[in-house]
Amino acid sequence: MTIKRFLALSMPERARWLYFNGQLITSIRYYRHKVNLYLIEKMYVEVFYNHLEDRVDQIEPLDTRSKRMNFYADQIQLPTNLI
Repeated sequence: MTIKRFLALSMPERARWLYFNGQLITSIRYYRHKVNLYLIEKMYVEVFYNHLEDRVDQIEPLDTRSKRMNFYADQIQLPTNLI
């Protein structure tokens, strides 16, 4: 699965793909969301769950320029090419 193909999927299709093919790596709290980081093949994907509204707001490939990278780096050993 490439990033381009993943982005072409609908939200329910992304969720299904993650459920069957993804490996949960870690979770962080980020503002109103619990963000789950998954690994699919060689691609990291974030799932933004809004616990106040009980819904998934976003399923996107990991943005390595995000400040969230610091939260992940504190918890797990990320590949050096991502940091």
